Amino acid sequence: MKSNSEGLIIDGIAAFIDRDNIDTDQIIPTEYLKSIKKFGFEDYLFDGWRYQDDGKLGITKDERIINEEFILNIKPFDAAKILLSRDNFGCGSSREHAVWALRDFGIKAVIASSFGDIFYNNCFKNGVLPIKLDKDEIEMLFKKTKEDILEISIDLQKKQINLSEKVIHFEVDDHLINRIIFDLDDVDITLKEKNKILKFEKERIKNKPWIYTND
Repeated sequence: MKSNSEGLIIDGIAAFIDRDNIDTDQIIPTEYLKSIKKFGFEDYLFDGWRYQDDGKLGITKDERIINEEFILNIKPFDAAKILLSRDNFGCGSSREHAVWALRDFGIKAVIASSFGDIFYNNCFKNGVLPIKLDKDEIEMLFKKTKEDILEISIDLQKKQINLSEKVIHFEVDDHLINRIIFDLDDVDITLKEKNKILKFEKERIKNKPWIYTND
């Protein structure tokens, strides 16, 4: 992601997985959820599709048997920043690790016709932009991927996808996209109300002092 005079831009090649209902277990299997860290999951993204052997936590991709036919193992898609898919991407269990794996791999935006609700909200908390488009627009993008390598520029502030000959507008709530533009997590958003919180605490101490008698 980079900043220019027109706002924050995500530029990159779009990798594509032409499937509906890609669930969070396919994005990152259960065996990798044991880690309590929030980073370092890039080697486990789409584990069952990227590799031909069984992996486990702590084993890197360099120690695995690669599935050379899977899109994210094929150049230049192995460096893709944008992922194109279809209906109900990120459905299934609520594991936040699915978004961590996409983010750690380098995926900054996922474009699909619909998303699992929890996955959709988890994306904004972890710096990945989920973009919902109409099915006709998704179909058009898939058609372009079959013609040539699809390069996309996403303008976050204008909420638009720029192709070489076409602009596609998308909708997303301002408070959600601002999380990504300004790199905000839940704590950052809470601290924006710091003065209100301090005022509330002072008034509570004044009005209900018995609550603090043991402090």
